[in-house]
Amino acid sequence: MFTRRKFMESTAATLVLLNLPFVARGSHHELAEKLKQTNLIYVTPIRTDGKESRCQAEIWFAADGTDMYVCTGTGSWRARAPRKGLSKARVWIGDLGNWRSTGGRYRKLPSVEARVAIIEDRAEQDRVLALFGDKYTAEWGSWGPRFRNGLDDGSRTMLRYRPES
Repeated sequence: MFTRRKFMESTAATLVLLNLPFVARGSHHELAEKLKQTNLIYVTPIRTDGKESRCQAEIWFAADGTDMYVCTGTGSWRARAPRKGLSKARVWIGDLGNWRSTGGRYRKLPSVEARVAIIEDRAEQDRVLALFGDKYTAEWGSWGPRFRNGLDDGSRTMLRYRPES
């Protein structure tokens, strides 16, 4: 039986799918596919008042399913924000180059809100660094040691962005 509730749910789902810039909730397969197709994501922490931080950047990432990992300077706002209790971020998926030169176009890319966590476990860091190496093969010979050495000496922090569902 097709009820009013089912009609409203299917209509809402259709509108969400037709109105990307936000990746539809529950579409993990779609998100995982988009992550495979790009070399950059754009990230900004979400402040406690729910607004986006002024700190925004394009950044290399490694994906494990729909989890996105970055390895960033420990002094960057991305790394400091979770230490200050800011556990949410907005992530845009796509590659338009440097965020400043996009004129804000990156904001029209598919996006998700995500929970951010600092990854300190050495085994998980090693596993994720291998994912980075698989993704950025041409650059990894010089960047791989920088990431590893930075994690070892504390000048880099590994973050995981897990989409909220």
